[in-house]
Amino acid sequence: MEVLIEQVIFYGVAICFAVIVVIFYVIKHRRKSRETNTKIDKAKELGFHEPISLHPVVDPDMCLGSGACVAACPEKDILGLVNGRATTINASRCVGHGACFHACPVQAITLCIGTEQRGVDLPHVSPEFETNIPGLFIAGELGGMGLIKNAVEQGRQAVENLKKKMKPSKESNYDVIIVGAGPAGISATLTAANNNMRFLTLEQDSLGGTVFNFPRAKIVMTSSMNLPMHGKLKLSETSKSELLDLWVGILAKNNISINEQEKVESIEKINDYFQVSTNKENYKSNSVILCIGRRGSPRKLGVTGEEREKVAYRLLEPELIHNQKILIVGGGDSAIESALLLMEDNEVSISYRSDKFSRLKPKNLNKITITSRDKKIKLFYNSNVKEIKDKSVILQIEEKQKEIDNDLVYIFAGGELPTKFLEKIGIKIDKKFGEAILKHI
Repeated sequence: MEVLIEQVIFYGVAICFAVIVVIFYVIKHRRKSRETNTKIDKAKELGFHEPISLHPVVDPDMCLGSGACVAACPEKDILGLVNGRATTINASRCVGHGACFHACPVQAITLCIGTEQRGVDLPHVSPEFETNIPGLFIAGELGGMGLIKNAVEQGRQAVENLKKKMKPSKESNYDVIIVGAGPAGISATLTAANNNMRFLTLEQDSLGGTVFNFPRAKIVMTSSMNLPMHGKLKLSETSKSELLDLWVGILAKNNISINEQEKVESIEKINDYFQVSTNKENYKSNSVILCIGRRGSPRKLGVTGEEREKVAYRLLEPELIHNQKILIVGGGDSAIESALLLMEDNEVSISYRSDKFSRLKPKNLNKITITSRDKKIKLFYNSNVKEIKDKSVILQIEEKQKEIDNDLVYIFAGGELPTKFLEKIGIKIDKKFGEAILKHI
């Protein structure tokens, strides 16, 4: 009898313990769901919930709720758990690391471009990065992958693939012309050099492409990657200047030069070669790789006085600018970050066409809210630049015009997609509606 009582007590305690564990699990589970739902509501309010381009899509029927994808994402709060299933929170902030994709133990995540409602224009490329025009390849951000590591890998693969398919022309002076000197373009350049190819790299701006246009203090988030002619790079956080210095050093060490400030104006396939025309010269090549960004050329306002020397579309060397009356035009992260960099030694104002900021990173939104409250930066909401004068700027603020003193104007109105340039070449453009870019097989 005593043995029976002991067994009943033992199993009773075990059951109670199991029930307590389950209760704690359910409470923790519900708390996480509430926290994630709160973050989703905030993301919707700020305009981050809807994806802009590349983003993860979770299959709820396959997801086990392990949270491995949430922990693996280096950007944080892109994914979260609701009712034991992973879901997107700040989808528009995804930069395509693919860490969540690789971390999922049951392959429940797919990386997609666009949504069912909103498509994204992308050039048609094969798995080898070749367009519908034989011999013309695309790598990097233009193809939908903007992450530095991915761009570097695509630049390398594109050159190796075209080398296998290349048919030399007697008319050509080059085996390949690389357009763009960002991460993909630099990688393609180094790969071409490593393969003893006749190559030429053209950059309409300066070495580094999109990375070069980051504000100087901006931190570039990246991870380990293999750079041709250098080897493995182990980077977690590095400044823009450090990354550019690294690239410059590798190119110099291998006696490789890049034609900067040379803009490609047209690319034409003539018989068995490509004629590439720039603002300086005409070239003939067996093949071409486009490593340009999706932003293309800076978008201009089209207002009187925009041609003045005091107007710029990127911020360089902000530490050298002092005691100036500066107007920042735009409300994106680049505009806000530039304003914050300049405000200590200058009188900074921001002109933004809407009544509040949207799609800003939380840190930037918090900083600009505090600085405007403390009157360190003056904000002009619902405003548009009407005219840029020598010593002032005229703003249209709703129904009224206001003239403010001004020494410098920085315009961050985004960039014009190079769709017309691609279509002129003959490259097929597809609109992707939630199509998978990276999925498990």
